[in-house]
Amino acid sequence: MAKIAVPLDDACRERERRGAAPGLEIELLAAADDWAVEDVLCTHRPGDAAFEERHERYRVALVGAGTFQCRAPAGRELLTPGSLLLGNVRECFECGHEHGTGDRCLAFGYSNEAFEQLAFEAGVRGQPKFRALRVPPLRALAPLVGEACAAWANPSRIEAAEWEELGVRIAAAAARCAAAPSRAPRSPANAERGVARAVRLIERDPCAPLALQALADEAKLSRFHFVRAFARVTGLTPHRYVTRTRLRRAAVRLAANDTRVIDVALDCGYRDVSNFNHAFRAEFGTTPLEHRDRLRRRH
Repeated sequence: MAKIAVPLDDACRERERRGAAPGLEIELLAAADDWAVEDVLCTHRPGDAAFEERHERYRVALVGAGTFQCRAPAGRELLTPGSLLLGNVRECFECGHEHGTGDRCLAFGYSNEAFEQLAFEAGVRGQPKFRALRVPPLRALAPLVGEACAAWANPSRIEAAEWEELGVRIAAAAARCAAAPSRAPRSPANAERGVARAVRLIERDPCAPLALQALADEAKLSRFHFVRAFARVTGLTPHRYVTRTRLRRAAVRLAANDTRVIDVALDCGYRDVSNFNHAFRAEFGTTPLEHRDRLRRRH
């Protein structure tokens, strides 16, 4: 979490240096019609007046750094790193910083329809309303929180599809923890068949734009069931499967001809060559050019 805390510390020091008023810095990381994810940095300090806001959408915010108090109809809680702040649509809340300066959160927002569907598929029946203000840093959520923080620490390397997958999983986890699920979610009987259809679509042209909703439609599953079923059947999330398939194809192409690395990166759906180089090294333990040279020396 240290890399997430550094920008908060810098912003708070800059505020003190300039004598500036407290405030919120909000950066939109990714969005679609029914969801969005924002990086929210707050520089309020002890002694500043508590401020009131209103949730325009269902909200699940992961606290990455700092602490703050929050008051809402569900009660009053101290939010600490690793916990989730929960908000119902059109619900007002008030935040304050009695115990320290500033905080930084990764905030996912969902439209009514999107959250209601995700909550239903997570096992919640009736009106999906958060009955708690906070989910503490539970051990069961640690892998998901760790994955979200890793993406947050390097947002320029994260595609919208990966943010969407994280948003789907975080909404379902929050609903299960704080919206009183009445039954365990079960995957549809045809899930494996649907996953196979999605895999064939990916393999047909992995470098084509492949939105999560398009893959779920191909599988004839909702986004929630598709993400769960795909990971269970293949061992990877849809985004990681697509990324791995693209990199495998790129490795073959690099070894086969003299195409420039930047052209291979762009053809594989990467926006710039630095992200491609990073992903390639993480996958194969070498740079694209080193991979090409090693294979040519071998053959």
